[in-house]
Amino acid sequence: MQINIDCEGPITQNDNAMELCGELIPQGEEFFARVSRYDDYLADILHRPGYRAGDTLRLILPFLRAFGATNRFMEEFSERTLVLLPGAAEMLPALHSLAPTFIISTSYRPYLQALCRVTGFPMDHCFCTEVDLESVPLPAQEEERLREMAREIAAMPLLEWDEAGGLASGHKEPFQRLDQIFFQEIPAMEVGRFLKEVRPVGGPEKARAVEAGMERSGAAPRHCLYFGDSITDVEALELVGRAGGLACSFNGNRYALRAAGVAAISGSTHLIAAVAQAWRAHGGGGLLQGLEAGGGSL
Repeated sequence: MQINIDCEGPITQNDNAMELCGELIPQGEEFFARVSRYDDYLADILHRPGYRAGDTLRLILPFLRAFGATNRFMEEFSERTLVLLPGAAEMLPALHSLAPTFIISTSYRPYLQALCRVTGFPMDHCFCTEVDLESVPLPAQEEERLREMAREIAAMPLLEWDEAGGLASGHKEPFQRLDQIFFQEIPAMEVGRFLKEVRPVGGPEKARAVEAGMERSGAAPRHCLYFGDSITDVEALELVGRAGGLACSFNGNRYALRAAGVAAISGSTHLIAAVAQAWRAHGGGGLLQGLEAGGGSL
């Protein structure tokens, strides 16, 4: 048996990337919302080749660097602002004692390091987005230009589209401008190395992380459990579900709900431990009783 769990949502209440933007970038939350919405359009609507759900964390790195982010700052900020879901501190060791458990997260490594220090979960059982902010030079002229572009992006409308994927009136030009920024201007900069070299653990990368965990644990795919809540978990949920394992959307959005075999809703992470214990004891047949015992609902 192997347990795999996303971080933000099933374990923590943070949106660490958004919070970093809000802390460092003027109108940072507006900036992040627009880049994240652009990410959704590229990944879920256009299915742009080579683009993966969760690449928001790659796109924002040049801007975080331009506004003073360092590796140490990211880790200290993450620990200071970390908010666990109720029961998470007890749930993680309970899972890890039950079966090999891996946290598979799109979040940056400094955030996972903060989580592991607070909870005692082993960092070597985490898959996350590797980033070293000090490894990429930032010339002064690029810093100034990135700051200008951040203000420009924050002032854009939030992209909207219809059911067929057509952009709303007046949104085609902002979309084209975002394409120009992220696929032409920044890649031509020194700091554009972030876009070339950083590989967020989202979408297919999460599925590969499940497989890497299986190589370490020796678990068969049908004995795997995966708990996720967003578009970045879709491929991992589908991988586990196809194999006959438990693919569970935990307080998930529409993307996770479509990909999961089971949807659980609860305000406490004790439900996750109850589901895992029921699966280990009774397989799929004991799942409903486990959910009820944990106070959740299907």
